[in-house]
Amino acid sequence: MSGFPILTAIVAVPLAGAILLAFVPRDRPQLVRYMALGIALLTFGLSLALLAGFDPAEAAAQGFVRKEVAEWIPAFGIQYKLGVDGISLVLVVLTTLLTWISILASFKPITERVKEYMISFLILEVGMLGVFMALDLFLFYVFWEIVLVPMYLIIGIWGGPNRIYATIKFVLYTLVGSLLMLVAILATAFAYQAATGSWTGAFDYEQLRGFGFDTTLQVLAFLAFFLAFAIKVPMWPFHTWLPDAHVEAPTAGSVILAGVLLKLGGYGFIRFALPLFPAAAQAYAPAIIVLSLIAIVYGAIVSIVQPDLKKLVAYSSVSHMGFVTLGIFVFQPQAMDGAILQMVNHGLITGALFLCVGVIYERTHDRTIAKMGGLAARTPVYAAIFGFFMLASVGMPGLAGFVGEFLVFLGTFAVSPIAAAVATTVMVLGAVYLLWMFQRVAFGPVSDFLKGVGQHLTDVTPMELVTLTPLVALTVLFGLFPGLILGLIQAPVDSIIEAITGAHPVALLPWR
Repeated sequence: MSGFPILTAIVAVPLAGAILLAFVPRDRPQLVRYMALGIALLTFGLSLALLAGFDPAEAAAQGFVRKEVAEWIPAFGIQYKLGVDGISLVLVVLTTLLTWISILASFKPITERVKEYMISFLILEVGMLGVFMALDLFLFYVFWEIVLVPMYLIIGIWGGPNRIYATIKFVLYTLVGSLLMLVAILATAFAYQAATGSWTGAFDYEQLRGFGFDTTLQVLAFLAFFLAFAIKVPMWPFHTWLPDAHVEAPTAGSVILAGVLLKLGGYGFIRFALPLFPAAAQAYAPAIIVLSLIAIVYGAIVSIVQPDLKKLVAYSSVSHMGFVTLGIFVFQPQAMDGAILQMVNHGLITGALFLCVGVIYERTHDRTIAKMGGLAARTPVYAAIFGFFMLASVGMPGLAGFVGEFLVFLGTFAVSPIAAAVATTVMVLGAVYLLWMFQRVAFGPVSDFLKGVGQHLTDVTPMELVTLTPLVALTVLFGLFPGLILGLIQAPVDSIIEAITGAHPVALLPWR
């Protein structure tokens, strides 16, 4: 197995699958569905094989393992270079898991242009997996942009009534950030070439990391990377595209958007922005911590007043992802561990919440909280599953949502008790918006609206249980045994923290 290019296979299988689906007749939608599911499951299997063969001790010694390198554009030192460490590994497995779950969840709701939909989903998976494994900055940018096109199509073609507005807003926000990031990537490559006299390694992440770019370049390049990643996370005040995209996206689109796409931003901060520009990261950290705290509190407060189930879950993502950026930029090992754990757990829990919202929307074609009273009486199994993920999102001890946020609190308190105190307010606010929402939806007498739905209001189907059961199991598993993830990410987190603390802060900014 050691000689098998498993990273390339993980990226190539969904790409080859998308090409294969293009030749399937359009009048065979059921065949297309099962082929797409099979391709996604094969990719998931390959990611599990990668996980099974991963040695944290080897990764700690080498930095990245299973590296696959080929010359691409030698004149500029651009390579096809893939590799994984513990951080990228857990996100690769999360991506392949949520992709097959999303494709299975699309079987019934997606009835038009099924072939195009499944091709879009598989190409989207290619881009997401490539982002997590790319070790060449130009290759990383290519994968980053690949993600944009299929998501644009998924929202714009199979979305809700205002899908065109939502998808154009999503694209414009993302393009602004990513184009500035491209300029920064080129600037760092030219700076490396000017310093070394060679293009060899000018885009190589391992060569650029720790290179020590000059102060001005660090400040400007970090700002460009920050904007691209902050929009994707999304951080306040760059978040306004997210609720619109979630509300208009089909259920599976929302699952992938919350479960994986938002993690591209957090991963970008950890993998690229901090190690490449550590001095600038230190200088800007206080401002980013403030923005993170605003996002945490603002997202929770706005969630309280949302009348729409999907919008409530979308704004809760702004709050929960605020913990990710807070944990990253306090530059403390426990906090960064918590940030990465929070990315994984948020992907599982919020992805499941969007699946739950999709289940009830498919039956009622409505998401208004005020109309849903008494669901537990008519759909007890659904209400139990929905309640489980609601408690996980609140941060109930023993479930996955608790440990990540606790570690972020712990690490933040060690650096700034005031910031930790502000962040803890979300414990109360989160309980308010989630428990109140669930109480209005699940309990009390059956609403007149639900009575009018009649026999269409059925409990969860076996197929829906298949999509939700793995998420239930992993939410419990990672809640009880967070060390399964923490053991994988410990070495790369320590390496990143060491790079940050060893750098001299930039002295160009007013708070320095």
